[in-house]
Amino acid sequence: MSKIDEAKDILEKVGLPRAQTEPVCVYALLCLGNICETNKWEEAKNDWIRIHDILSFTAQQYGVEYAENTRETIRKQAMHHFRNAALIEDNGKATNSPAYRYRLTDEFLKLIKTYGTNEWDDSLSVFSASHEALIDTYSSKKEMKKMSVRINMQDLTFSPGKHNALQKAIIEEFAPRFAENCVCLYVGDTIKKDLICEQEKLTQLGFEITVHEKMPDVVLYIEEKNWVYFIEAVTSVGPMSPKRILEIESMTKNVNCGKIYVTAFPDFLTYKQFSEELAWETEVWISEMPDHMIHLNGDKFMGPR
Repeated sequence: MSKIDEAKDILEKVGLPRAQTEPVCVYALLCLGNICETNKWEEAKNDWIRIHDILSFTAQQYGVEYAENTRETIRKQAMHHFRNAALIEDNGKATNSPAYRYRLTDEFLKLIKTYGTNEWDDSLSVFSASHEALIDTYSSKKEMKKMSVRINMQDLTFSPGKHNALQKAIIEEFAPRFAENCVCLYVGDTIKKDLICEQEKLTQLGFEITVHEKMPDVVLYIEEKNWVYFIEAVTSVGPMSPKRILEIESMTKNVNCGKIYVTAFPDFLTYKQFSEELAWETEVWISEMPDHMIHLNGDKFMGPR
């Protein structure tokens, strides 16, 4: 059999559904193990790789080219299910981080190294017998990497990563200091876009929400003052620039609340990188100095524009 057929056979033998034995999944497995047509399975590796590496490997080693816009298909059809089956693990970075990587689990690597040898049947039996326990183990490892956060009296978790760490700081450090008695109307997660989305209240206030990507990272509301805080959590892109404010103003043209625009940064160094892009009459909060704010001009401090 070709390596393509062998990889498909492995996926079938470990019990993956038919959809996860399609070519895109087969090539993902071959790349994860760094198995070329001339390699033996005993030479398999489990180096950390990106989705982009699968595209390059498949084109170079098997002459099959996938477009860059198929990365999400590979992630959803192959990597997501591989991870749920404890065939692979990720490195705990945010999913939108350039540093996000996958690799074969040590247990699955040990199994595929025996493929085509007299040890395969015994190895498969051992792997299958402990498969459910492995799934529980790797699910627990993934849960342990998440960050707990309490929002609107609910205990929730953020996925790991710098962006979510800053959002956690906004909820736990910024809000009690500068938005006392607020409720969170919206906050996203790098995996779940609308972790909190108080749609009924947002609609009542006049929000017109059609695309979640246009929402600020965090939206807070103080009912007694009728103030809304639009907060961007900036770790790599997206401060409260004049362009961004125009976008939010357009989306909230029917919102009659007082509007406060805040850009949150993890540290002063990141603030300096974006300082020239910030709009006047907005606020800056830096997580490493949580008790202080920077106000960019205007005749009011910490109040609506």
